[in-house]
Amino acid sequence: MDHKIQKTMEEPLSVNVFDTIVGTGTSISGINGQFIFAQVIMDCLLRLKYTQTDKAELIDRCKAQYEGNIEELNNVLEFEKYYSSDKALLWYTRETFLYKTVNAALRKQDIHMIFLFREFISDIIHQSKCCPIKHPLRAYRGQRMSIDELKALKKMCSHFISVNSFFSTTTDDQKACDFLDPSNTAINTEPVLFKIDADPERVPIKPFADVSARSEYPGEYEILFMPGSIFRLESIDRSFHGRIWVIQMTLCNDDEHEFNNVFLFMKQQSGSGETNLHTLGKILRDMGNHVLAEKYFKRFIEQLSSEDILLVDLYKDLDKLLSQTGKWDESNEWHNKACTLTKQHSLISRSSIDMESKSLGRSPTENTLY
Repeated sequence: MDHKIQKTMEEPLSVNVFDTIVGTGTSISGINGQFIFAQVIMDCLLRLKYTQTDKAELIDRCKAQYEGNIEELNNVLEFEKYYSSDKALLWYTRETFLYKTVNAALRKQDIHMIFLFREFISDIIHQSKCCPIKHPLRAYRGQRMSIDELKALKKMCSHFISVNSFFSTTTDDQKACDFLDPSNTAINTEPVLFKIDADPERVPIKPFADVSARSEYPGEYEILFMPGSIFRLESIDRSFHGRIWVIQMTLCNDDEHEFNNVFLFMKQQSGSGETNLHTLGKILRDMGNHVLAEKYFKRFIEQLSSEDILLVDLYKDLDKLLSQTGKWDESNEWHNKACTLTKQHSLISRSSIDMESKSLGRSPTENTLY
């Protein structure tokens, strides 16, 4: 195999496991916390409005990361100047900093980098929906996997796993197998072949698409699964004369009853429609990521006018968050700001009532309900 698909298949696999056996009285977000919150965070981020400030920070970070790499810096500049949402898949399938950096962020669950890349991720997902697959298929992915990774996966058989990054596969089993070289004796690694069954006739939890027509390399027959795609890990067995491990998986659909509570929890966390940085911060706070929660609360404050009523709840949440982390002085500052702004809005509201009463020829007390 050549080009980008081969390179992505050299990357380590990053997954979260979902345990369907949850004891009575056990919180679903407790026993499956990492799995659940990865889904919740991605759902929230993809519904969060993108700003020019976000894009500028992303470009600056990419320039810093590839400092000294002239080729990639030129790619960053080209992306900054010419990127458009209708070219998302073309950009993703090119051999540039983009697919490497975005997948690294997704694999490591680097939330802030995912936050900065969210528009690009969203564009890929949206464009993938325009490349629908109409019939059930089997996709393949050949790669080398560390012995420790393989051992961990074996323990997940019959469980659900979510893949954190974009998951590149091909419908050409020979191409996938050609990449596997059993004679390669790389220390502590094993050759593995993923066999993935996916049926578009049952609505998948996350879309998947044949991106060949929009790819830089159409001859690779690439089937792309989206970040957070959930699979049932059916089996892991030796095959091909015992030289290769075959990992059989099935793409999950939205009618899997095991996930009813997951989707309910997601709606409770971030609702529906467009989200904002306050929502993201609260989710991160609940995850125990206080540093990022504080970062996004303050980032949202910078976006609002100084008299916006939304600031009151933000100030209160910062007060509570900082008191929990022992930052008492700063906590008190936000508490005082919340009190001051609340009083200001109370006076404004009272003044509005008084003016309305005068215009109607009544005293303010006549508007009071007993």
